[in-house]
This record gives sequence, structure tokens and C-alpha cells, in this order.
Amino acid sequence: MAIETTYNGSCLCGQVTYQIETPLSIFQYCHCNRCRKVTGSGFAPNIFVPLSQFKWLTGENLLKRYEIPDAKYFASCFCGQCGSNLPWLTKTGQIYVLPAGTLDDEIEIKPSQNIFCDERPNWHVGCNELKMRPQGPNS
Repeated sequence: MAIETTYNGSCLCGQVTYQIETPLSIFQYCHCNRCRKVTGSGFAPNIFVPLSQFKWLTGENLLKRYEIPDAKYFASCFCGQCGSNLPWLTKTGQIYVLPAGTLDDEIEIKPSQNIFCDERPNWHVGCNELKMRPQGPNS
């Protein structure tokens, strides 16, 4: 029998918290224009979590959801207090798309693929191609 592990996540202000259960399977970097817009970054590190393995712990009343009417699956969810991007339920109602950066705990899986690479911006370079600093640059 497999041992189930739980992981916790939250928004920046800590008012919205959630918990997920293992096993986790799909973890991918999405480079689509919508994910880039909603994260404000070059890609979105998304983990797919089945509805049965996800629960909101606190602050569910603070959640705001935005849907693009013609999008087949895409939506976004964020904290109404601090604006942090948060897990969102796909339009199928079966899967949460969890922004990996909102997890408070380290997880055991790594991303397995990049998707929508045709939409990747020309300025995007891999992390290993850049200078590495242990902390921020000196002010």
C-alpha cells in the first residue's frame, strides 16, 4: 500500500491556503500566451492535481476567478487580497491547475515537459544559461 503524502500551499499574504495529496503525475512548463500573461513571466510551472486530491484550507471566500469565454480549458484564479495567482479548476471540473510557485513545501516530482513552445517569447533563455547568484545583486 502506497503512503500518501500531503503538501501545503498558499498565497503571498497567507490568507488563502490549500492542501494536495500524492501521487502527483503531470508537472509541465506552459509557454502559452495566456499562462505568460497570468503569471507575468516567461512560462507557468503547472502541476495538474485531480479534484479528489485537492482541498482549500482557508480563505476560499477571497478567491477571484477569471474565465476567457472562448477558452476550452483555461481560467485563472487569484487571491482578492494580495493578487497571487492560485490553483484553478479547469472547465471540466475534474482537474486543478496548480502554480508550482505557490507550494510552501518541496515536492518529489520535477517538470517532465515544456508545452506551447511555439508561443515562447524570443527573450526566453534557460536558467542554466544565465549567471547564478546565491542571493540578489548588491544594491
